Amino acid sequence: MITQRTAIAVVQVLGLAVWFSMSAVVPTLRHEWGISAYAAVWLTAAVQLGFVTGAVGSTALNLADRVRPHHLLALSAFAGAACTLLLALVVDGMAGAVPLRFLTGVALAGVYPVGMKLMASWSSSASRGRALGVLVGALTLGSALPHVISGLSGLPWRGVLVAAAGVGLLAAVIAGWVVRPGPHLAASFVPEPRYAVRMFLSRRPRLVNLGYFGHMWELYALWTWLPTFLLAAGSPVASGTVVFLVIGVAGFLGCLLGGWGADRFGRSPAAVTALAVSGTCCLLSPLAFLAGPVVLLVFCVVWGASVIADSGVFSASLSEAADPRYVGTALTAQTAIGFALTVVSIQLVPVLADAVGWRYAFLLLVPGPLVGALAMRAFATAR
Repeated sequence: MITQRTAIAVVQVLGLAVWFSMSAVVPTLRHEWGISAYAAVWLTAAVQLGFVTGAVGSTALNLADRVRPHHLLALSAFAGAACTLLLALVVDGMAGAVPLRFLTGVALAGVYPVGMKLMASWSSSASRGRALGVLVGALTLGSALPHVISGLSGLPWRGVLVAAAGVGLLAAVIAGWVVRPGPHLAASFVPEPRYAVRMFLSRRPRLVNLGYFGHMWELYALWTWLPTFLLAAGSPVASGTVVFLVIGVAGFLGCLLGGWGADRFGRSPAAVTALAVSGTCCLLSPLAFLAGPVVLLVFCVVWGASVIADSGVFSASLSEAADPRYVGTALTAQTAIGFALTVVSIQLVPVLADAVGWRYAFLLLVPGPLVGALAMRAFATAR
């Protein structure tokens, strides 16, 4: 019999497949629609902005704590899949694609943070790091899934989107019929729209959030521009399947390792270690750019694992540091601000690449893991 943790993770894998569904088909769309690289950025950035908008609205209304979480999860997964299916069936240009991608992001604000709350509700403090590591690992698999669909299936771009929408609809069915909240979910709730602001007045939640923001500055910019970086390096491994290996498989394993480390050695050491490794990869990326394809692939696998390994650690840390009545609101506010930062870093990386070349473009990401590591080091002694 499927366990609740497994069901929640499966919903994340399937429901988040629509996130990077357009990114997986950008090369085809640039040719078919005649759009520039800068215009194509908005197919990803619109989702990030939509996610931020949805998360801010959810935070203000305390939706993640006010509404039965599995109902909100199912409805949100359905809405994201429906937007993607509509895009695949009727849209022929950026004018229709960007608004639908924005609405997809709004819907996903009810999938990822709510999934974190549900997973936390089925996990005691002793195992929460591993549980949320599994959840974020599911996010990486789901986010990278369209790349492997595109790389292995040979489907046209509309077929890739239909496939992503189909698995998203399956996620909605599983969320509605199987998923339920667990015993570690706070039962009492008093509406508090200002909790997202009040959270930052407490030192421990503030430090966790600062660490998460540094992590996010790096994460989605790397995920978005890694294929372009590999192509610019002249690497023959820049296929959708390899991107899935780096982002999805290596990322999933990194999440499992990070979650285990968080429960075994503590939240702060696990996060600082992951941030130190990914930050070092940022610094070494100009050297890796010139390495041969085998070395570059190994380098990217290490980076792909470390850049996401701490994500579940931040979620577990905040779920323990925040007011238990508003864990859903706290996690949603955290992701809202973090994803707002990703819009900035995603936009700036190609600007730097145009100025100095793709070899040095990822140096822009170095401040993120550096700030995050300093914040989580302070978190170890914060009271």
